[in-house]
Amino acid sequence: MNLCRKFALAALAGSLMLNAAPADRAGDSETGPAGAPVLKSSEPSDSVLVTLPGPRVRPPVPKPVAPPPAPDPEPVAPGPVASAVWKQPAAKDEARPLLERAPKPIFPADFQKDSAVFCQGRIGQWSKSDAYNLLGDALRERPAFSDDKAENGRIYAFSDPTGRYRALELDFAAETGLLRTVFVYPWSMTWVECRQLWGAKVTATVADKGRKFYSYQNRRLDVLVDPAGKVVSLGFY
Repeated sequence: MNLCRKFALAALAGSLMLNAAPADRAGDSETGPAGAPVLKSSEPSDSVLVTLPGPRVRPPVPKPVAPPPAPDPEPVAPGPVASAVWKQPAAKDEARPLLERAPKPIFPADFQKDSAVFCQGRIGQWSKSDAYNLLGDALRERPAFSDDKAENGRIYAFSDPTGRYRALELDFAAETGLLRTVFVYPWSMTWVECRQLWGAKVTATVADKGRKFYSYQNRRLDVLVDPAGKVVSLGFY
């Protein structure tokens, strides 16, 4: 019984000591209207200055700098022909092919005047190589025959560089290899025009397909004419 009382007294004394402890701390308490101790506020004072962050500023973007211009090509010492010679162009220009026009061939004045009459003057003189030197490669060739149908030569066809005739055919004899007959094919020519140029002193022979063969008696010229009166070919011998 005494032991229970002792425990009750000890608990009461401890409770009184706890209630009296806040009042003994003068620096930690204040007295309210009724004299009861009041704890100081733990919140900060309203007079505290707070610095707000300003607007975000982006750093300036650097402007691109253009590369410096390429220097002009340096001239080198002038050569014997040009007054100034510049450096060679870039490799891409060197690979580009240069197109050059072939020089226009120069023909004799008599040949340009009338290519057929010019070739007629070379009968008995020209070989096939002579014709090649002036006319170039032959376009085609065919055998030549005598009146008894025996092959006795070779006929080579060439283009007319003067443009006066559609084609020139040169007949070379098999025995000598020399030119013996020249055949030309006009673009547009009639028998009436032939008579105006060379006259009408001819002998006429009927040929195949209704054509006529006129041989001049006063010149070395034969004319083959079709039924409509158009000249097919002229033969100079």
